[in-house]
Amino acid sequence: MGTYLDGLIETRTAGGAWKAEVDLLGFDLWKARYARECLFGYGGSLGVERPLFDQRGWPEDACEEVPKECDELNHSHSYATWAEIAAVDWDAPLCDGPDGNRLGEWRPGPDGELVLEDVVRAPVDVLDAAEELFGEDLFPSEWPPGGQVRLNGSVYRPVVLTAGMFVPPDGRWAPVWASMRELAAGYGNENVRLVVWFG
Repeated sequence: MGTYLDGLIETRTAGGAWKAEVDLLGFDLWKARYARECLFGYGGSLGVERPLFDQRGWPEDACEEVPKECDELNHSHSYATWAEIAAVDWDAPLCDGPDGNRLGEWRPGPDGELVLEDVVRAPVDVLDAAEELFGEDLFPSEWPPGGQVRLNGSVYRPVVLTAGMFVPPDGRWAPVWASMRELAAGYGNENVRLVVWFG
Protein backbone atom coordinates (compact mmCIF):
# COMPACT_ATOMS: atom_id res chain seq x y z
CA MET A 1 0.00 0.00 0.00
CA GLY A 2 2.83 2.43 0.69
CA THR A 3 2.98 5.48 2.91
CA TYR A 4 0.71 8.49 2.55
CA LEU A 5 1.25 12.08 3.56
CA ASP A 6 -1.33 13.67 5.83
CA GLY A 7 -1.46 17.05 7.51
CA LEU A 8 -3.06 20.45 7.78
CA ILE A 9 -2.48 24.17 7.58
CA GLU A 10 -3.07 25.99 10.85
CA THR A 11 -3.18 29.65 11.87
CA ARG A 12 -2.31 31.37 15.14
CA THR A 13 -5.05 33.49 16.65
CA ALA A 14 -4.53 36.82 18.38
CA GLY A 15 -4.59 34.94 21.68
CA GLY A 16 -1.63 32.79 20.61
CA ALA A 17 -3.45 29.49 20.12
CA TRP A 18 -3.17 27.57 16.85
CA LYS A 19 -6.29 26.38 15.02
CA ALA A 20 -6.78 24.11 12.02
CA GLU A 21 -7.72 25.91 8.80
CA VAL A 22 -7.17 23.58 5.83
CA ASP A 23 -6.89 19.78 5.60
CA LEU A 24 -4.08 18.65 3.27
CA LEU A 25 -6.15 15.69 2.09
CA GLY A 26 -8.15 18.14 0.01
CA PHE A 27 -5.10 18.86 -2.16
CA ASP A 28 -4.89 15.35 -3.56
CA LEU A 29 -1.15 15.01 -2.96
CA TRP A 30 -1.36 11.22 -2.63
CA LYS A 31 1.99 9.64 -1.92
CA ALA A 32 4.18 12.46 -3.33
CA ARG A 33 7.29 10.36 -2.70
CA TYR A 34 10.00 12.63 -4.06
CA ALA A 35 8.39 15.83 -2.83
CA ARG A 36 8.01 14.48 0.70
CA GLU A 37 11.69 13.49 0.74
CA CYS A 38 12.86 16.92 -0.46
CA LEU A 39 10.57 18.79 1.90
CA PHE A 40 10.38 16.63 5.01
CA GLY A 41 13.10 13.99 4.76
CA TYR A 42 10.75 11.04 4.76
CA GLY A 43 10.81 8.11 2.33
CA GLY A 44 11.58 8.32 -1.34
CA SER A 45 14.72 7.03 -2.97
CA LEU A 46 16.50 10.22 -3.99
CA GLY A 47 19.13 10.11 -1.27
CA VAL A 48 18.53 13.76 -0.32
CA GLU A 49 21.13 14.84 2.25
CA ARG A 50 19.54 18.12 3.39
CA PRO A 51 15.72 18.09 3.30
CA LEU A 52 14.21 21.53 3.79
CA PHE A 53 12.18 20.75 6.93
CA ASP A 54 13.63 17.45 8.08
CA GLN A 55 11.33 15.49 10.44
CA ARG A 56 11.11 18.19 13.09
CA GLY A 57 8.42 16.37 15.08
CA TRP A 58 5.10 18.03 15.87
CA PRO A 59 5.04 21.55 17.31
CA GLU A 60 4.36 21.48 21.03
CA ASP A 61 1.65 24.10 20.62
CA ALA A 62 -0.02 22.50 17.57
CA CYS A 63 -3.81 22.50 17.33
CA GLU A 64 -5.74 19.53 18.69
CA GLU A 65 -6.28 18.03 15.22
CA VAL A 66 -2.57 17.21 14.95
CA PRO A 67 -1.98 13.66 16.27
CA LYS A 68 0.57 13.93 19.04
CA GLU A 69 1.74 10.35 19.12
CA CYS A 70 3.70 8.13 16.81
CA ASP A 71 2.15 4.93 15.54
CA GLU A 72 1.68 3.13 12.24
CA LEU A 73 -0.74 5.76 10.93
CA ASN A 74 0.89 8.88 12.38
CA HIS A 75 4.65 9.20 12.32
CA SER A 76 7.61 11.23 11.05
CA HIS A 77 5.94 14.57 11.81
CA SER A 78 7.35 17.85 10.55
CA TYR A 79 6.24 21.45 10.13
CA ALA A 80 7.15 24.82 8.60
CA THR A 81 5.73 28.32 8.85
CA TRP A 82 4.83 30.27 5.75
CA ALA A 83 7.71 32.62 6.60
CA GLU A 84 10.12 29.68 6.29
CA ILE A 85 8.55 28.33 3.11
CA ALA A 86 8.43 31.76 1.45
CA ALA A 87 12.16 32.17 2.16
CA VAL A 88 13.21 28.84 0.58
CA ASP A 89 15.75 28.92 -2.24
CA TRP A 90 14.20 26.19 -4.38
CA ASP A 91 17.34 25.99 -6.54
CA ALA A 92 19.73 25.39 -3.63
CA PRO A 93 21.43 21.98 -3.68
CA LEU A 94 20.04 19.31 -1.37
CA CYS A 95 23.16 17.15 -1.79
CA ASP A 96 26.90 17.75 -1.90
CA GLY A 97 27.41 16.35 -5.39
CA PRO A 98 25.68 15.04 -8.52
CA ASP A 99 23.20 12.22 -8.15
CA GLY A 100 24.63 8.81 -8.97
CA ASN A 101 21.56 7.42 -10.73
CA ARG A 102 19.72 10.39 -12.25
CA LEU A 103 20.37 12.79 -15.07
CA GLY A 104 18.90 16.09 -16.10
CA GLU A 105 17.25 15.98 -19.51
CA TRP A 106 17.56 19.27 -21.35
CA ARG A 107 15.65 20.15 -24.52
CA PRO A 108 15.60 23.29 -26.66
CA GLY A 109 13.14 25.89 -25.39
CA PRO A 110 11.14 28.40 -27.47
CA ASP A 111 14.23 30.57 -28.02
CA GLY A 112 16.46 27.61 -28.84
CA GLU A 113 18.29 27.69 -25.49
CA LEU A 114 18.45 24.40 -23.61
CA VAL A 115 15.88 24.14 -20.80
CA LEU A 116 15.74 21.47 -18.10
CA GLU A 117 12.79 19.31 -19.13
CA ASP A 118 12.95 16.58 -16.49
CA VAL A 119 15.14 14.72 -14.01
CA VAL A 120 15.13 11.03 -14.94
CA ARG A 121 16.68 7.80 -13.78
CA ALA A 122 19.55 7.37 -16.22
CA PRO A 123 18.20 5.52 -19.30
CA VAL A 124 20.21 2.49 -20.41
CA ASP A 125 20.74 3.88 -23.91
CA VAL A 126 22.15 7.09 -22.43
CA LEU A 127 24.51 5.14 -20.16
CA ASP A 128 25.61 3.06 -23.17
CA ALA A 129 26.27 6.23 -25.15
CA ALA A 130 28.18 7.69 -22.21
CA GLU A 131 30.35 4.57 -21.96
CA GLU A 132 31.22 4.88 -25.64
CA LEU A 133 31.87 8.62 -25.31
CA PHE A 134 33.93 8.52 -22.10
CA GLY A 135 35.63 5.18 -22.70
CA GLU A 136 34.38 3.49 -19.52
CA ASP A 137 31.20 2.51 -17.70
CA LEU A 138 30.49 5.35 -15.25
CA PHE A 139 27.68 6.41 -12.94
CA PRO A 140 26.38 9.90 -13.82
CA SER A 141 28.15 11.32 -10.77
CA GLU A 142 31.43 9.99 -12.19
CA TRP A 143 31.15 11.63 -15.58
CA PRO A 144 34.02 14.03 -16.32
CA PRO A 145 33.45 17.75 -15.62
CA GLY A 146 31.21 19.20 -18.29
CA GLY A 147 30.37 15.71 -19.56
CA GLN A 148 27.08 15.33 -21.39
CA VAL A 149 25.38 12.99 -23.83
CA ARG A 150 23.28 14.11 -26.79
CA LEU A 151 20.66 11.58 -27.80
CA ASN A 152 17.32 11.74 -29.63
CA GLY A 153 17.07 15.52 -29.44
CA SER A 154 17.88 15.70 -25.72
CA VAL A 155 21.04 16.59 -23.84
CA TYR A 156 21.69 14.58 -20.68
CA ARG A 157 23.89 15.96 -17.91
CA PRO A 158 24.60 15.01 -14.29
CA VAL A 159 22.56 17.03 -11.80
CA VAL A 160 22.80 18.08 -8.19
CA LEU A 161 19.29 17.63 -6.83
CA THR A 162 17.26 20.65 -5.72
CA ALA A 163 13.82 20.93 -4.17
CA GLY A 164 12.61 22.88 -7.19
CA MET A 165 13.17 19.86 -9.43
CA PHE A 166 10.60 17.81 -7.53
CA VAL A 167 8.43 20.54 -5.98
CA PRO A 168 8.18 23.01 -8.89
CA PRO A 169 6.36 26.33 -8.33
CA ASP A 170 3.56 25.31 -10.69
CA GLY A 171 3.40 21.68 -9.54
CA ARG A 172 1.13 19.70 -7.24
CA TRP A 173 2.16 21.69 -4.17
CA ALA A 174 1.31 25.06 -5.74
CA PRO A 175 -2.27 25.08 -4.31
CA VAL A 176 -0.87 24.43 -0.82
CA TRP A 177 1.50 27.38 -1.10
CA ALA A 178 -1.28 29.56 -2.52
CA SER A 179 -3.55 28.70 0.41
CA MET A 180 -0.83 29.48 2.93
CA ARG A 181 0.04 32.74 1.15
CA GLU A 182 -3.59 33.82 1.23
CA LEU A 183 -3.91 33.04 4.94
CA ALA A 184 -0.64 34.83 5.66
CA ALA A 185 -2.04 38.00 4.12
CA GLY A 186 -4.49 38.08 7.01
CA TYR A 187 -2.61 36.43 9.86
CA GLY A 188 1.05 37.22 9.08
CA ASN A 189 3.78 34.95 7.73
CA GLU A 190 4.83 33.61 11.14
CA ASN A 191 1.24 32.81 12.08
CA VAL A 192 0.51 30.34 9.29
CA ARG A 193 2.00 26.86 9.64
CA LEU A 194 2.01 23.62 7.70
CA VAL A 195 2.11 20.47 9.84
CA VAL A 196 2.53 17.06 8.22
CA TRP A 197 2.83 13.43 9.23
CA PHE A 198 2.89 10.09 7.45
CA GLY A 199 1.09 6.82 7.72
